[in-house]
Amino acid sequence: MFTLDADAFEALVGDVFDTLPDDMVDGLDNVVIVIEDLPEDGSLDLLGLYSGVALTDRGQYGFGELPDMISIYREPLLSIVDNEEQLREQVRITLVHEIAHFYGIDDDELHSLGWG
Repeated sequence: MFTLDADAFEALVGDVFDTLPDDMVDGLDNVVIVIEDLPEDGSLDLLGLYSGVALTDRGQYGFGELPDMISIYREPLLSIVDNEEQLREQVRITLVHEIAHFYGIDDDELHSLGWG
């Protein structure tokens, strides 16, 4: 298992996020990305999670809504990689996957696109 402390992991996620295409991230309005060690259930099975209302499911949306949240889980990601290069790739896949959920793309469609 590759190891990386919380601060270095957060910096890596930020670096990877900055490499994502503009057309993917420019529409992320009222979305926060948080880094957590583990998902709520403590498992290593979940790499990331989108919590919110997908754009395709929103009706009235304006001021006052809490931000949608994309959680990136450090320990599960570290448990599946052997080096930083693999970690960067898995973080990228996880970010794209969760951002896709924000845009209303479900797991079946992600899978058909090669991201599932």
